[in-house]
Amino acid sequence: MSARMLEHEHVFLGADHERNERRVWFVIALTAVMMVVEIGAGTYYGSMALVADGWHMSTHASALLISAVAYLYARRQARNPRFTFGTGKLGDLAGFASAIILAMIALLMAWESFVRITHPVPISFAQAIGVAVVGLAVNLASAWLLKDDHHHHGHDHGHSHHHDHHHHGDHAHHGGAADNNLRAAYIHVIADALTSVLAIAALSFGSIYGWLWLDPLMGIVGGIIIAQWSWGLMKSSGRVLLDVIADGEDLPDEIRQVIEAGGDRITDLHVWQVGPGHHAAIVAVTTSESREPAFYRAKLEELHELSHVTVEVTQLQAA
Repeated sequence: MSARMLEHEHVFLGADHERNERRVWFVIALTAVMMVVEIGAGTYYGSMALVADGWHMSTHASALLISAVAYLYARRQARNPRFTFGTGKLGDLAGFASAIILAMIALLMAWESFVRITHPVPISFAQAIGVAVVGLAVNLASAWLLKDDHHHHGHDHGHSHHHDHHHHGDHAHHGGAADNNLRAAYIHVIADALTSVLAIAALSFGSIYGWLWLDPLMGIVGGIIIAQWSWGLMKSSGRVLLDVIADGEDLPDEIRQVIEAGGDRITDLHVWQVGPGHHAAIVAVTTSESREPAFYRAKLEELHELSHVTVEVTQLQAA
């Protein structure tokens, strides 16, 4: 068998990578159109509220570009051999960057709201409510589009020490297939929708009772909630970037159960995520039997989340 036939790809993109990429670009286009309409209408009608919300939409679209570009780059570089384990983690890198931006937005919201409490400004309630309602409709449509529906070669090494690497290829994935890049884009639009909901509530009560302080107070509340979402996204994406096994991830235990069911022992095990729904593993097995790595590789075929496996076998010598 030629060396070329033994080669395998390291494409560990999510199962819905291209679909998610298309949806993010569509949401960016929707947001950009809304931005142009609001800025144009605000300029024509002399509405500063519309102009301000239009520029706010522009920052929203810019943040979504992080997710879109990450999808594009990951897809185009998926077969670049310089990426040792593929480009599946680019989405998590983009998610982490988006989490930082969300945290900054939350801080700015809270600070601006605090300034508004100490220095109140007149509010055109009807106009502001109209802008918030339109913004909410756009963000709900965007959120609906971005909603995630799921979240061989070997060689001998000495006489009794063997290594084997295996790439399972594409499988149906179960669990653990969260796309942090899509999640980041989704949180961006949900955060914007939350801001609109809080604004509508505050402005409605403010127009009825004259409570000017309620609008900036809701801004602080919204900032705190968005900061919490940002922290959650930062933890989940950072965990993948640092190869930390998530709480509740049972893949390492499943590997141990499969390998050790016949009396063999795993002496070293490394499991990490290389893309949405894709995991890699290095398994060192000690056995008293004369077994090749392919034997254990075949046993691990049932674990579909394992997309890349390296098996090392050490045979115990008889006394």
